[in-house]
Amino acid sequence: MNKATTAVALALAASVAAPPGALAFEKKNYQYGNWSKALFSDVVTVTGPAKLIYLAGAGSEEEKDGTILHKDDVYAQCKYAFGKIKKALALHGATLADVVKITTYVTDIRSREAYGRCRSEELKDIPLPAHTFLNINQLAWPGMQIEIDVTAAVAQ
Repeated sequence: MNKATTAVALALAASVAAPPGALAFEKKNYQYGNWSKALFSDVVTVTGPAKLIYLAGAGSEEEKDGTILHKDDVYAQCKYAFGKIKKALALHGATLADVVKITTYVTDIRSREAYGRCRSEELKDIPLPAHTFLNINQLAWPGMQIEIDVTAAVAQ
């Protein structure tokens, strides 16, 4: 990275207050390109003692029996997946604001707009995590159109 690129980098500090007696913990989001500002952070750094939370890909599988819900609606599948993600994060003391990386898999690239709308609604004003968006042939179960994989970091 050259000096000009470094000079233009926008650091969105999202310092996380560490519990009393804990060592310092800081999460920062960086955006280097103008085009990506509304889409994702190019880099997210985590400094200090943190608990990393790796969630398996979440889709629209019904939690009791795995039935795929909303088979023809990628937006509804996305909302359902984010609901599962939020519940899993909460069980480990985290929220969507603690997510540092998202990988999204879709089976039809034309669903990018519906996914973008869903993700924007879910993340609202949170500094955007690093993000990878992939179009693949198929997911684990027939009818799945989207799967979202996240990694989060919280202070120890």
